[in-house]
Amino acid sequence: MKKIQTAGAIALAAALCCSALRAETLLQVDASAPVAAPTTGHLKLGASVSPKGERLAVNNQYLSLNGKPWLPVMGEFHYTRSPASSWAAELQKMKAAGIDVVASYVIWNHHELNEGQFSWQGNRDLRRFLQLAQQAGLKAVVRIGPWSHAEVRFGGVPDWVVNTMPTRQNDAQYLRHVERLYAQIGQQLKGQLWKDGGPVIGIQIENEYNLTGPGKGAAHISTLKGLAHKAGMDVPLYTVTGWDGTVYPSGEVTPVFGGYPDEPWGLPTTELPPKETYAFRFDSRVSGDLGAQTAATARGTAETDIALTPFLGAEYGAGLPAMYRRRTMVSSDDIASMLPVQLGSGVNLLGYYMFHGGRNPLGEHSLEESTASGGYNDTPRINYDFQAPLGPDGQQREVLTKLRPFHLFLQSYGSQLATMTVRKPAAVPPHPTELTTPRYAVRSNGDSAFLFVNNHVRQYAMPQFSDVRFSVKLPGGTLTFPQQPLTIKNGDYFVWPVNLDLEGTRLVYATAQPVTRFDAGTQGLVHVFSAASDQPVELAFSAADASFIEAPGATRHEVDGRVVFSGFKPGTSPVLTIRKPGQRPVQLLALTAAQARNLVTGEFAGQPRLLLSDQQLWIAGSHLELRSAGDARLRLAMFPAAAKTPQGSLALKAAGSDGLFQVFEAQATARQPVASFRQTRQAQGALPIMKGGLAKAALQPIPEAFSAAAAWQVTVPKDALQGLDDVILEADIVGDIGRLYSGTLMLDDWYYFGPKWQIGLKSLGKALEQPMSVSVLPLRADAPIYLPREHRPDFAGQKQVAELRAVRLIPVYRLSVRP
Repeated sequence: MKKIQTAGAIALAAALCCSALRAETLLQVDASAPVAAPTTGHLKLGASVSPKGERLAVNNQYLSLNGKPWLPVMGEFHYTRSPASSWAAELQKMKAAGIDVVASYVIWNHHELNEGQFSWQGNRDLRRFLQLAQQAGLKAVVRIGPWSHAEVRFGGVPDWVVNTMPTRQNDAQYLRHVERLYAQIGQQLKGQLWKDGGPVIGIQIENEYNLTGPGKGAAHISTLKGLAHKAGMDVPLYTVTGWDGTVYPSGEVTPVFGGYPDEPWGLPTTELPPKETYAFRFDSRVSGDLGAQTAATARGTAETDIALTPFLGAEYGAGLPAMYRRRTMVSSDDIASMLPVQLGSGVNLLGYYMFHGGRNPLGEHSLEESTASGGYNDTPRINYDFQAPLGPDGQQREVLTKLRPFHLFLQSYGSQLATMTVRKPAAVPPHPTELTTPRYAVRSNGDSAFLFVNNHVRQYAMPQFSDVRFSVKLPGGTLTFPQQPLTIKNGDYFVWPVNLDLEGTRLVYATAQPVTRFDAGTQGLVHVFSAASDQPVELAFSAADASFIEAPGATRHEVDGRVVFSGFKPGTSPVLTIRKPGQRPVQLLALTAAQARNLVTGEFAGQPRLLLSDQQLWIAGSHLELRSAGDARLRLAMFPAAAKTPQGSLALKAAGSDGLFQVFEAQATARQPVASFRQTRQAQGALPIMKGGLAKAALQPIPEAFSAAAAWQVTVPKDALQGLDDVILEADIVGDIGRLYSGTLMLDDWYYFGPKWQIGLKSLGKALEQPMSVSVLPLRADAPIYLPREHRPDFAGQKQVAELRAVRLIPVYRLSVRP
């Protein structure tokens, strides 16, 4: 084949020549060793075949579905903390976010507050929740306790149990009540298990269990598993949490792991050292302290079981709660940057806690974890926002859009990744607090691999690494890339493919992140990548494949038997097309990072689609649903194009095309309801914050201390919701604790820590008919609590602050699109 020299190729050659004269940083990984074959048969799990013949299995390396390796994404959503009327849409939103499995605690005291009086109705209807999950296309893991933690009073164990008998051990009286609870749960799950054609593939037993001694330890977990099985809970997967020295009967259950970007349960009132969740792990699965409320006395079973069980996750923090003494705020990058680290460390089930925020059920009893009831932490009485990707009122946060491209990646390429072994770089940081060594890892199987890089550590600046190339030793030889050395800046994190099969054509490497593989039928196959905003995209192929590749406008350079294409402009048009005789064309789409964050995949009008929207978008049966907070203009782009213009609940008009995508727009009638507020009570002097409790740290003020709170009457127009899907009431408070009331009924509460406090008016129902008020307990300047430094108030020499700075109503518009 004739070598083509273009001006771009000459410029690239010159750049390579100049870079060779600079000091190059070569980051090396030996990935040449063979991958061990998985072992099976040693895990004693449950019924694994559905009535349709679908098989879910577990080996010591990964999960498999119908004989194919499976690397799913799991997200926690507590049904009892959300209105039942919202479940269907919220589960559909999770599915659109790339979640495969929904997990939820069955919180005992939410169902049996008083002995023998079980409630499974309304927002406690577990069976209906699971049915809706299956309708949304989700599988489910049910976490049956009996002890949950979940920032709940007594870990969810009812008061009448705690006050009467020993718990969390093989006490005969306790086990009788656990057996009755499990029997009730078993009835809820009847017909919903995988073996029955239902969505429930897993049961988690207990939580954060590291107790040892007579009647405790592995013997207790074994007893609980037996009781679960007796109650009919026969499932493919039984799990226990694997951190903080957990103990369990090896082979009977599989441990799951987690990690958080901060420790809201911690004691320091200052920033923590760099967290372990940002450093790749090569010898351990336990990511530091996850806040178990009991102390381990020995090394846990999970540490000794590494060779026997797959690396499964359940509690990687998709957000963080604000606890009274430590109120941590996380950015979307603080969360998303953990994903390359966890996947690059070998995780083969990516599980989040929490993916959907909520609120504790209202009632005469307070059900939150608190030091007043002997808990280790103080948490809000009602609010369980968790800074989650989906807020308590279903609002989509930025973090969801940062996570979703990784989820789509796992749906398309996870079956390959699941079989790959973690490869340790030649040089690694000696400990998580060392910030000068590049952080990266490779997972590979044969000559196929993925490179994982993270240069983001929460609250700490990472160095910039210039003139970087990677050298990966594979069985077929050493690959050094990219051709043009790159700069890894503070905050960068990404996943790149090595020797990725593109329907028979080998992509040797790409300096862009794979997002999804899409079958467009007669229009061919599309592999979608995400390009970093300022990282040049290189796509390398073998020279033998070059004649089949069309890359108009790209720079082409031949080196070492490969053809490297560069100079692409990311966007919605294909950057490259592969046309081989007798095969459908394969197109590569390199979206900008912002476009990739707005990408949703799903079926519409009888065909799979790539969907792009700046708005929150999900699929509800045959409809597309768009939800926009604050912007009355809604926009949707889809590929392949619809055969006919869809119909909308608002006037929907075709708006041309954007690259491959067909564009539609709608304009809702703009509304801007306005709330007013006036102060009705001045703040009084707040009492000094006491210390004590199990943590010997700051305690939430006692109820009588709230007499010092300032108060404001808040007036919302009676027609605020007219013509809208919802209205978000947003309060900008500065103080210690805010509370929202309808008359004397508390609707929500909030620990101040920076973000504005939000609550959806639609969820309030008849409470809107009563006068509403906001109270703010003053925050003392000497409060021994942690607040993010950027949000610690300026006290201006005053001893305390209690302010309601603004109240805003954010209109939420909705567009339903049908074929």
